[in-house]
Amino acid sequence: MIRLSSPRIPELLAPAGNFEKLVAAVHYGADAVYLGGQKYSLRARSANFDEKNLRRAVDFAHAHGVKVYVTVNIFAHNRDFHDLEEYLRLLYEIEADGCIVSDPGILTVAQEIVPDLSLHLSTQANVTNLASARFWEKLGVTRLNLARELGLEEIKAIRMATDAELEVFVHGALCISYSGRCMLSTYLTGRNANQGDCAHPCRYSYALVEEKRPGQYFPVEEDSRGTYIFNSRDLCLLQHLPSLIDVGVDAIKIEGRMKSVGYVASVVRVYRQALDWLKEQISADRAISSLELPEVFHAELAKTGTRGQTENFFNAPPSSDDMLYDTMRCDQQFVPAGIVRTTAPFLVESRHVLMLGDVVEYLNRTAIESTAVSIIQLQLEDGTVVDRVNPGTRVIIQTDPPLPDPEPYTLLRKSIAST
Repeated sequence: MIRLSSPRIPELLAPAGNFEKLVAAVHYGADAVYLGGQKYSLRARSANFDEKNLRRAVDFAHAHGVKVYVTVNIFAHNRDFHDLEEYLRLLYEIEADGCIVSDPGILTVAQEIVPDLSLHLSTQANVTNLASARFWEKLGVTRLNLARELGLEEIKAIRMATDAELEVFVHGALCISYSGRCMLSTYLTGRNANQGDCAHPCRYSYALVEEKRPGQYFPVEEDSRGTYIFNSRDLCLLQHLPSLIDVGVDAIKIEGRMKSVGYVASVVRVYRQALDWLKEQISADRAISSLELPEVFHAELAKTGTRGQTENFFNAPPSSDDMLYDTMRCDQQFVPAGIVRTTAPFLVESRHVLMLGDVVEYLNRTAIESTAVSIIQLQLEDGTVVDRVNPGTRVIIQTDPPLPDPEPYTLLRKSIAST
């Protein structure tokens, strides 16, 4: 069994809902990405990857030293096994680094068809105890993505009980149901979350109605719009990275295949920089238990639009304070402004309105501090100089001061107040 020794930095695993998000995750330092094909994935409404783009994704990631894990994590019905063997052979052929599963039937087929393909267990399988961890390890699973309902001491106990790699979600949306096994979407909309088609009804606004008073709605909270009674704040374990490293977690995982490319880039950037900072401290012989991330990391993460933050079960069971009852999400103060496409000229694909005089922040890839510059000229690719561009426009930008060494794929951010 695993015995804790000198701390080592876990793998940073990032979401890749489409190719652009994969590129952003790789650019900002992910060690691995997880993505879904057009079948068997629990994010059916994500863009996902057809066969051609699965090959392209693996080739791009591997060229940059990044691993690719493919989700095959639906809870399967008989009809779902029709093309499964062919699909698994494809994943092996294109050299995916692992397959994420939750269904024992899919696991069994994978072991028979592609025995050399590494199998990772999805959080959907609800590993909440060391006996369960040992069970899945004996079945040949090489990595366990632990249930999000676990606290630190429970993670530590499982670590001591198994040689399988352990993966822990550290950031992103939380499901109101147990480890994501939800039927609410099926009942309300006919879209089955356990088949990858969740409509996210936990984010809807609700009000109470009494059976004999149809049409007369009573707010559950004192809010005329009703209440977002199922709406959890987003998970954030940034400040607990030292504890997770100390315990011996092998990988930390960011949720967000359905989120924007700006979200993926921003969050991956912060966690990469945080892990690198912790690595430096460990190399300088500082005790991991004494380390606390500087405030700048938290400040950067706060600039990413969320539903607020919760530590979920990490230190204690969540309470009503971990819910967001009065709105779908918190007010967003910053938005992605654009993505650098080329550097000579400095060509940006806008993701928000950009105007002459705007102050934008360049999100450095190797430093946690962003670089603020002012836009002093906007020029379209045909040479037309303009004062404003809309989202989706490719525009050549001049800034004051000039950015010294801009890189393609880098994200620009701006304050909504400057819009």
